[in-house]
Amino acid sequence: MPLFIMMLPGLLYFLINNYLPMLGMVIAFKEINFTVGIIESDWVGFKNFEYLFSTKDAWIITRNTILYNVVFIILTMSISIGIAILLNEIKNKIFVQFYQSIILLPHLISFVIISYLVYSALSLDTGFMNNTVLPAIGEDRVSWYMEPQYWPYILTSVHLWKGIGFSTLIYFAAVIGISEEYYEAAKLDGASKFKQIFKITIPLITPVIILLTLLAIGRIFYADFGLFYQVPMNSGMLFDTTNVIDTYVFRGLLGLGDVSMATAAGVYQSIVGFILVLTANFIIRRVSKENALF
Repeated sequence: MPLFIMMLPGLLYFLINNYLPMLGMVIAFKEINFTVGIIESDWVGFKNFEYLFSTKDAWIITRNTILYNVVFIILTMSISIGIAILLNEIKNKIFVQFYQSIILLPHLISFVIISYLVYSALSLDTGFMNNTVLPAIGEDRVSWYMEPQYWPYILTSVHLWKGIGFSTLIYFAAVIGISEEYYEAAKLDGASKFKQIFKITIPLITPVIILLTLLAIGRIFYADFGLFYQVPMNSGMLFDTTNVIDTYVFRGLLGLGDVSMATAAGVYQSIVGFILVLTANFIIRRVSKENALF
């Protein structure tokens, strides 16, 4: 009983914040009329979904959400592991702690602040890129917030700068947990530093790599709202490369006032996300059992 009482606040939070709002999924199958209310509004079946998938928006937001997350997963994993290995080579604890703090600091900054930092670099009139970098290499100014082709690289860079510190610390914790005896034996056998990394470090932290990757795959249908909404400053010219499911739902509610359509997009995201989470959970369990056998 004491354990259930301790668990009660958490259960109430999930009930109010996660489960009760699921009743709103009914809106996706209705044509909402606020004069009569949600319950009395007419049922339209899958009409909202048909309209959603008949437009190019469904393809754009699905493509952007998946492709961005795939790139984020691959680059975050690769760079985080590399930085974690480099940190492990630093023997001075003060420097290690300093670099850890510097790497983690962007993760603690709000995307609202980051959006203005990016704007200070990309502003047409006063931005660092247009006033310093581009003139130095003989290039003309670029109206960054009007040119969608640059934003896949910009958003990827901002994501890595902000989020890579957290992943790095997890991998670093796994790396420092490896016994030094393995490396000492490898040195006696004449193994180079690169061989030690690829023959000892990477194989021994593989369970952590698999776990974090599968957890990320489970949320591949969800995007960081702050990154895709705040950083591009909600510029309409960039929607083809910055619009994802989360921002589409928000804009559908805020700009168009189309509650039914926005809910249909949210239900579509939730169903596919639910399937991916179950799949990732199944794979994690299988991998965990296989590792337990070893």
